Amino acid sequence: MSVPVIAGLGTAQPPSARQDELWEGFFSRHFTGTTRSLAQRIFANSGVTTRQAAVNPLLEDVSDWPTERRMRRYLVEALPLGKEAVGRALTAAGLDAGDIGLFVVCSCTGYATPGLDILLARDLGMAPGTQRMFVGHMGCYAALPGLGAASDFVTARGRPALLLCAELTSLHIQPSTARVDTQQIVSHALFSDAAVAAVVLPGGPGYALREVTSVTDTSTADHMTWDVTDAGFRMGLSPKVPQVLSTHVRGLVDDLLARHGATLDEVDGWAVHPGGPRILNVVERELGLPPEALAASRATLDEHGNCSSPTVLLILDRLRRAPTPPERILMLAFGPGLTLYAVLLDRQG
Repeated sequence: MSVPVIAGLGTAQPPSARQDELWEGFFSRHFTGTTRSLAQRIFANSGVTTRQAAVNPLLEDVSDWPTERRMRRYLVEALPLGKEAVGRALTAAGLDAGDIGLFVVCSCTGYATPGLDILLARDLGMAPGTQRMFVGHMGCYAALPGLGAASDFVTARGRPALLLCAELTSLHIQPSTARVDTQQIVSHALFSDAAVAAVVLPGGPGYALREVTSVTDTSTADHMTWDVTDAGFRMGLSPKVPQVLSTHVRGLVDDLLARHGATLDEVDGWAVHPGGPRILNVVERELGLPPEALAASRATLDEHGNCSSPTVLLILDRLRRAPTPPERILMLAFGPGLTLYAVLLDRQG
């Protein structure tokens, strides 16, 4: 039986904006009084220098838009980004769109029917018999169950699968009149836009998907929320999230590696979703990693912010482009549930 392999990645991002410019040009006026001082500190300590925004608040303020208008804009912006990312991934894997057997799309920042899966399949020329799966509202960890679904299809059918993660968090800036709390400020300081696609093939050169695994602590389900409101989607992000991760991450990783006869020392590439600087610090501490282990995750946060589901794939792309690509990569991502997902990859070919 062939091992499913990530054979091609493609990324696409809207224009960048500097974090300090976003603060000075927009968010410094978005908050007032003592809240403004708090927000300034959070922006400064976010670990983010630049972010990408399909709808840049310096050019266009959508914070008072109703959700309906934001959803219409979502399709306008997401379709070309998704098309660009998919095109690059297919080219990297040496495939045409018509070769794809399963098309998985992950996105929690916009909804429409027909959705991105149908519209992109049409525009890219996928076969009428291409199966599709849309994963919504899983948030930041969605790429990993998406990879799991693609991997299972490739293993069972022996045909190529394609994953696309596309998020436009810039559409969900909350109105200045909305209830403001620390969680909302953190959300405004961290989140960014991106699209990343991955082609999974039955064997060949690339990164072999050895296993996808997860753990969910439903007792902390209220720690991370993403509520649909009349003014876009509103993030809830408890400061207790790092504490929950610290409880579960070591066991999840140790159990995964043990099933493959491996140890932490044998992992030379770490793609850890940078939910924020504290998240990376907790993972580093609990796994006993040297500071350089999470360099790719911190650099991605610095240059791109937290793009939700595409972020861990951006880190994987950075790792595979290194002068000496890692032989064994462990991907970790976290999100609502609270849920932790892990994927073990081995380079081959």
